[in-house]
This record gives sequence, C-alpha cells and structure tokens, in this order.
Amino acid sequence: MQGRGAAGAGGSEVVDADRAAWEQRSVVRVVPPVEPRKLAKVPFVELADGRLQGVVSSGSDIERVYVSSITAGTHALSCSTNNNRPCGALHGYACKHIRMLADEAVLQYGMDRVARYLRVEVAEHGDLINSLNRLVERTPAAVVFSRFLRHLAYLEVPESTEPLAELHWFPAMGAVR
Repeated sequence: MQGRGAAGAGGSEVVDADRAAWEQRSVVRVVPPVEPRKLAKVPFVELADGRLQGVVSSGSDIERVYVSSITAGTHALSCSTNNNRPCGALHGYACKHIRMLADEAVLQYGMDRVARYLRVEVAEHGDLINSLNRLVERTPAAVVFSRFLRHLAYLEVPESTEPLAELHWFPAMGAVR
C-alpha cells in the first residue's frame, strides 16, 4: 500500500506518511517569542513567502506605516509605505525600517532561526544586516499589509473559548481525518 510502511522492531506500528505530511502542513504551532517585544514600532513581523517581512511604524507620521522585507537567499531589501510609495532612505543599504524589522525578528524568532530562514551566515555576536548582500528590489506591500490587517481584526474579536467561524476548517491538534 503506497504511503504506508511498518516501523519498529516488530513491524506492528503502522505509519501513514501521507497523514503525517498533511498534519505538518495544516497545523501551525504558536511559538512564543524568544524575548519580549514592544509592538509600538514593529507591530507585525513574520517569516513567510520566502521573506522576513513586516509592518514598521513611521517615526515621523503616526498615520503612516512601512511594509519592509528581506528576501531569503538573495537578501533583496524592500521598503515602502502600505500604499507602495518607496521609502526614501532605501538606497543599497538598509533603511531604519528594515533595521528595526530585523531587530524585532531576532527578538521574536532568535538569530539562528532568522539567519537560517534568510540563508545568511552571521558571525558569532555579528549583525544580521551587515551580513546581507543588500540588493534593493521593490516588492508589493499589499499582501503583507492585508495579513497585518487580518491579524488586527482578531484583536477586536470578543474573548471566547468557542471556535471562530472563519477558522472552522482548521483541524484540532491530533485530530484524525
């Protein structure tokens, strides 16, 4: 039978490789931050879509945010407002928004995990930003910003132990299909 195999000394334990792969893709564990973060300056940071990406508050305008990212592998940098106006300080080196994003990502996920995800070698006690190639490549901000807005919407949901209707299709941990 394809996708099934025997494991263990007696061969009595049956392992379903297809189910194990499905569970790994469909259930995401919430990982607590490595160190506490202050959300005022960088309210949203994630390792997703082959990038370290997130939303960074503007230092000069309370109503403006920047969507910043570093692409894994190429280390391409991108920073623009949520309506795709380019950051004026991004010119072949990391602007303050990208630096703040990287610093918060290290607090959230740890230096090892961030460096591994971005595929960059960081010397012991080294700086993540100084280890990057720092190529500038503009990426659209809409996807990251819409995910940030989706996360904000969950803050307005009243506290409850009942499942959320829009998430009903996520299986419970350990559930059998």
